[in-house]
Amino acid sequence: MGQTAAHSDSVGNAALERATGKTRDEWNAILADAGAQDWDHPTIATWLVEQHGVDGWWAQGITVGFEQHIGRRQPGQRADGTFEANVSRTLPVSRDAALTAIVDTVTEAAGCEPASVNSTAKNASARWKLPDGRTVVAGVYPSGVKTRVALTMPKLASADELADAKELMRGWLPAAGDVSG
Repeated sequence: MGQTAAHSDSVGNAALERATGKTRDEWNAILADAGAQDWDHPTIATWLVEQHGVDGWWAQGITVGFEQHIGRRQPGQRADGTFEANVSRTLPVSRDAALTAIVDTVTEAAGCEPASVNSTAKNASARWKLPDGRTVVAGVYPSGVKTRVALTMPKLASADELADAKELMRGWLPAAGDVSG
């Protein structure tokens, strides 16, 4: 199975430059010159927002990319040292239909009911505590006539678990042809 992409592979340099006015290499140089290799993740992200006016979402991405660049973080690794696997699919359906589909599909595949479902937020979500102790979180993100559904398995102990977790969750994503509405 495929590896988790480095931040620099999953967020293109052109998109980063359009959004922030600088390339990834320029941001890495700015952060290195500022001594950010000695800062923690929140300090770097906050500094980017406050000192350079970078949008918070992009500041997080630049920070993750920098941490990977200096070897502090591996692809798929969170700031707390654990790993997180993510998969997603865009469905040609409404938010509500996508939520129903992801809840039904994961519930059946995982063999357990969701611990929680938040159907009132714009970006709906659901969470399952699996029989083996792991957690899976679903997010539903509407965009016009399409809706992206994403599954996340947080708190994995090592990078070795990422590929298997992604493969498992890919099988739990509803197929576009199986969803209506």
